[in-house]
Amino acid sequence: MQQPSIKELKEWRNVMLMHRFALEEVNTKLKILNDEFQFIHDYNPMEHLKSRVKSFESITTKLERKGLDITPENAYAHVRDIAGIRITCSFVSDIYKIYEMLANQDDMTILNVKDYVENPKPNGYRSFHLICEVPVFLTNTSRKMCVEIQIRTVAMDFWASLEHKIYYKYKSTAPAHLTQELYEAAAIIQHLDDKMKYLNDEIDQYKNEVEGKE
Repeated sequence: MQQPSIKELKEWRNVMLMHRFALEEVNTKLKILNDEFQFIHDYNPMEHLKSRVKSFESITTKLERKGLDITPENAYAHVRDIAGIRITCSFVSDIYKIYEMLANQDDMTILNVKDYVENPKPNGYRSFHLICEVPVFLTNTSRKMCVEIQIRTVAMDFWASLEHKIYYKYKSTAPAHLTQELYEAAAIIQHLDDKMKYLNDEIDQYKNEVEGKE
C-alpha cells in the first residue's frame, strides 16, 4: 500500500476526529438516559457501556475486503461502524426498551437495524445492531456521522467475547468440534436469558401482589 501524503494524513486524522466527536455525542445521550434511570426511575435497563473508534488498520482492512480504494471519502461512505458503542443489559426485553429510547431521540436517525436476537447468525451469535446518524457541529460547519450501536444481554456478551477469543487464537479457522460446541453454548445462553426473564417476571408479579395488599 502506498504511503499517504501529508494532506491525506490530515484528512485521515479528521476522519478519526469526526467519528470520536460522533461517539461523544451518542455517549452523552446514553449517559443522560442512564442517569435518569439511575436516579429517577425504579429500574435501569443499562448495565454497562463501552465505546471505541476503529483503528486506521481496521478501517483499511474493511475497505480492502469491500474492494474499495483506501481513501477518507470511502471510509465516510462505506465504513459505517468506525465509531461503535456496546450496551449490555440484564434481560432481552431491555434490549428493545433501549432501542425504543434511542429511536425516540429527536436528533438521532436510525438508518439500519439488524436483529440477531430474533434471527441469530448461523454460528449462534445473538445481539441487536443498529446504525444511527447524529449531527456533529463544529465552529463553521456540521456533518452527519454514523455510529454503530450493539445492544446485548450480559449472557450474550459473555458468549460473544469467548467466541472472539477462540477465533482470534485460531485466526478465524477454529476446529469443527469447537465451532459446534460454541453453537451449543449459544443455545444454553439463550435458555439462560429466557430463564432469567421468567424469574424477573415472577419477582415483579410477587412484588405487585404484595404492594396490592398493603
